[in-house]
Amino acid sequence: MIKRLLSTLKKQFQSKTTDPHDDGNQYQETEATVVTKELEKVTTPVETETVGYSSPLINVGYGLSPGKQRTHNEDAFFTLTTMFSFNETEIPFGLYIVADGMGGHKNGEIASELAIRTIVGIVLTEIYTPMMSLNPQPSEISYLEVFQSGIEKANAEIIKNSYGGGTTVTAILIVGEQMTIAHVGDSRVYLTDKNGKLEALTRDHSLVKRLQELGQITPEEAAVHPQRNVLYRALGQGEPFEPEIISTNRPDNESLLVCSDGLWSILTQEVIGDIIKSGTSPQQICDKLIDAANDAGGPDNISTIFVEIS
Repeated sequence: MIKRLLSTLKKQFQSKTTDPHDDGNQYQETEATVVTKELEKVTTPVETETVGYSSPLINVGYGLSPGKQRTHNEDAFFTLTTMFSFNETEIPFGLYIVADGMGGHKNGEIASELAIRTIVGIVLTEIYTPMMSLNPQPSEISYLEVFQSGIEKANAEIIKNSYGGGTTVTAILIVGEQMTIAHVGDSRVYLTDKNGKLEALTRDHSLVKRLQELGQITPEEAAVHPQRNVLYRALGQGEPFEPEIISTNRPDNESLLVCSDGLWSILTQEVIGDIIKSGTSPQQICDKLIDAANDAGGPDNISTIFVEIS
């Protein structure tokens, strides 16, 4: 019985080749024919009307170097970029700060750190956290007032805790389509296009800049003036001052450069513009700017943040 079953299975699975001496009882090979039907080509029209909304894109690069002639770094910087997208609405949020601890003052590095920590804490508490809450409510105070409060508190903290240290502070806040800039000292914010054309959005709070504005010295004389590093506004010096705070529309298809004087006082605007124009990304631009300032001698700490908005 088992032998008969094995014989049957062997016949079923043996090769289907024909033999001229075969009696015809074996399987004969037949050519398989596949019939295909040409399908009718149907083109579905594509809706070309623009749907939805355009998203602002913010790319950021940053860099810091002690320079070639300083033994330690007194600069500090902060960057934060977020995007909240919901219900066909997008809210970009960006906070960018450079603080340059004042050379010649002890604990300048502590002063720059305290300035940034204090301002960031107040901005996040008063603006960002309420914006992201379950029941968001408009801030009871304006962005200008938030920056004013942050700078005043930072000034008090520096006087209390840095023991004579001082610092500049230059900050940019982007919320939706609004941009607010707060500024004390001689770090700078530049607006720049893709061709590398720079426009300063802040005014230096320095003695030589004031003399230049009064027409008493030329820009060339200011660049080599022996008191070019003397500031008449700075945090932590115990003197009353008013921060410079402006609010305007967020730029589109342009970029923002925030930097300490370790960059802008060493490189001309033409050189900075050429580096921006030739750069392939915000990070590469920052790297090249710092390299160029160090190649030019690097006499001071160098901080730079490049914010590309498209």
